[in-house]
Amino acid sequence: MKTTTQTTVAEGKPEQRLKELGIELPAAPRPFGTYAEAVQTGNLVFVSGMLPTEGRQAKFVGRIGAELNLDAGRQAARLAALNGLAVVKEHIGSLDKVTRIVRLGVMIATTGDVPDQPKVADGASDLLQSVFGAEKNPCRLVYGVASLPLGTPVEVELIFEVVG
Repeated sequence: MKTTTQTTVAEGKPEQRLKELGIELPAAPRPFGTYAEAVQTGNLVFVSGMLPTEGRQAKFVGRIGAELNLDAGRQAARLAALNGLAVVKEHIGSLDKVTRIVRLGVMIATTGDVPDQPKVADGASDLLQSVFGAEKNPCRLVYGVASLPLGTPVEVELIFEVVG
């Protein structure tokens, strides 16, 4: 039995779902270097690594297990995913054109002894599932790294399938 929320998401209305959740996408971030934020080839849109930034500033700085805890990491992953959604929306015009989230990659800066990296990545995964529905969950790769741009704890990359 589907709930109203699951039905709305299953009907392919992520723009409406964002409104229902009270989520307003931020302005799409601009590159911090020489690269494109999104590239489309055929029906696939590749979104460059998204950081947990607001404007041109990192909102979260530090490593999980040192300066930041798991909850802060989850929040950082969620914000990075929101930035990714803003980029893909700017690129294709509407999130309603997304037919599938193909892949989610989450890099997490840790002290090296943090076994709960998947829990941090769930900050991004949970957001995507709440907007697009479980049937569009992507495959996911999560891995720890020594450092990330701007000293952020998380970087998220996304690949979307979209209506041509």
